[in-house]
Amino acid sequence: MSILDRFLSRTAPDAPADAEAAADASDGIGLVVGLGNPGPEYDGTRHNAGFELVDRLAREAGAKWNREHKLRAKTAVLPGGVVLAKPLTYMNLSGNSVARLLKRHRLDPARLLVVYDDTALPVGALRFRASGSAGGHNGIKSIIATLGGEAFPRLRIGVGPVPPDAELVEFVLGRFSDEERAEMEKVLEIAAEGVNYALASGLEAAMNRYNRRG
Repeated sequence: MSILDRFLSRTAPDAPADAEAAADASDGIGLVVGLGNPGPEYDGTRHNAGFELVDRLAREAGAKWNREHKLRAKTAVLPGGVVLAKPLTYMNLSGNSVARLLKRHRLDPARLLVVYDDTALPVGALRFRASGSAGGHNGIKSIIATLGGEAFPRLRIGVGPVPPDAELVEFVLGRFSDEERAEMEKVLEIAAEGVNYALASGLEAAMNRYNRRG
């Protein structure tokens, strides 16, 4: 049994009252995880689109970020109790933090929404999905491997395509051009609206409304 398995087999500590109340009150999304890499050297990179989205959600709601070492993440709580999170494990180990967050807040993977960059979609495109493969994304690969399945909702934010003469890693760890950054600001605004809509109306409604964009 791995260290992670031993950790997750323990009885979870009591969840915060507001987050626990939200979990009891609804079968909808209870945890929104934005994927990215911690550290100022990664700020504004394509691979940190997930971080940028949850940062925007927290800022718009006036929610404060707290570092939770045992969860290997920063978390913030929206009004109503939905938890936002940014794993601090680096992208390739995102599943480690996500498993702890789900255990901590007593949530099933079906109540998780993972937000991440996707080079298969052009800048400006958004796609909500109820499940699916990793599509080559290392953060999603880690989550699937740790949770043991693909059945968790996600929101893909387009950052591609990768130019023919560019390496994937260099591309996703690079920053947007000025033109792309201007477009991304618009996209993140719409994506934040879409996540709030999904929280209020459900994933399927958000898919029907926002997957047509881009």
